[in-house]
Amino acid sequence: MPFVSIRILEGHSQKRKNEISRRVTEAISEVAELPMDAIWVVIEDVPGSDWFVAGKPVREPKGS
Repeated sequence: MPFVSIRILEGHSQKRKNEISRRVTEAISEVAELPMDAIWVVIEDVPGSDWFVAGKPVREPKGS
């Protein structure tokens, strides 16, 4: 059973996270030839103050 862990900056809508989960699940199901109910996806929100790029904290999610 595949387990996918995704970490993203907090602030993304539930609708967006649902879509990410759906697409990841579909892709793995297709490639691995597994039923969708065998694939687990967890999305973890990370505060911008705990997410660093080039040694600096990120404050807002990109592309939201």
